[in-house]
Amino acid sequence: MKTYMANEQTVTRKWYVVDAAGAPLGRLASQVAAVLRGKNKPEFTPHVDTGDFVIVINSDKVVLTGKKLEQKMKRHHTLYMGGLKEVKYEKYLAEKSDDAVYEAVKGMLPKNSLGRKMLKKLRVYKGAEHKHEAQKPEPMKLVEKRYN
Repeated sequence: MKTYMANEQTVTRKWYVVDAAGAPLGRLASQVAAVLRGKNKPEFTPHVDTGDFVIVINSDKVVLTGKKLEQKMKRHHTLYMGGLKEVKYEKYLAEKSDDAVYEAVKGMLPKNSLGRKMLKKLRVYKGAEHKHEAQKPEPMKLVEKRYN
């Protein structure tokens, strides 16, 4: 028996559209990252980009659980002395919700050239409209994870 290894020529890619309205940011990002990597396919190969394209709509309606909206901070450094910039996630989500979803998914992908290639297959839109109707994207249902 031989082990199947996918390569770039044998991968067939699909387009999925995800409605982020009411979805927790981290759970949305982890499921989108799994599809971008191709972990939902039986021919998943770790060193090959076997993932699909994902369109995320309604990013402005994504939610954070608990007190994260008031307590969590978005931080970046300008590379100048004393250049640490902080903004509360409440303001960050209100102004740049598409960037928040993009950064959350980016953090869950591999930190190498393969991860950067996977990230190019992600499209995030604030509203319900997107410009990829020609690709005929299929709706992707998010899995609800409840621990009781």
